[in-house]
Amino acid sequence: MALEDELLNRLTWKIPNALVLVGSRAGDERNAMTTSWVTQLSMEPVLIGVGVDNTAVTHRLITEGGSFTVNLWDAEETRVFVKFSKPASFENGALNGRAIREATTGAPVFDDAIAWLDCEVREKFELGTHTLFVGEVVDGAIRDDEARAASMSDTRMKYGGVKRH
Repeated sequence: MALEDELLNRLTWKIPNALVLVGSRAGDERNAMTTSWVTQLSMEPVLIGVGVDNTAVTHRLITEGGSFTVNLWDAEETRVFVKFSKPASFENGALNGRAIREATTGAPVFDDAIAWLDCEVREKFELGTHTLFVGEVVDGAIRDDEARAASMSDTRMKYGGVKRH
């Protein structure tokens, strides 16, 4: 029995998802993108998975650079996610006006992130419209241990379900 697209969208939007900025870099090119498709996949080693649209700039940069960062944001400051729904501009040490620095792998970490993880890609799986990048955590830090990390439910954003045409 096939489900209607609208029902599939509504069903998948019910899945609780973190909302993060994924940083990427290849050479001198840097980017960050908003995503809700991020999860821990293993405890030993600690592996993080991010699903990235195959046509996204971030997909190319993670593929070429071999790393990514996961930047968790305060649930009270979700406006930042709108600014990173399209490719970012890099000027004066900032992506879209948000200060960054290089993580151990060279991928960007945001100064304002409440916590971040730096991951080296260990595997990638092409899964239709998206690729699952599996990264081993090689560095990370917490800036604000009291803040609650943002989730999709903190915004009116929706992502998932069926491909929009």
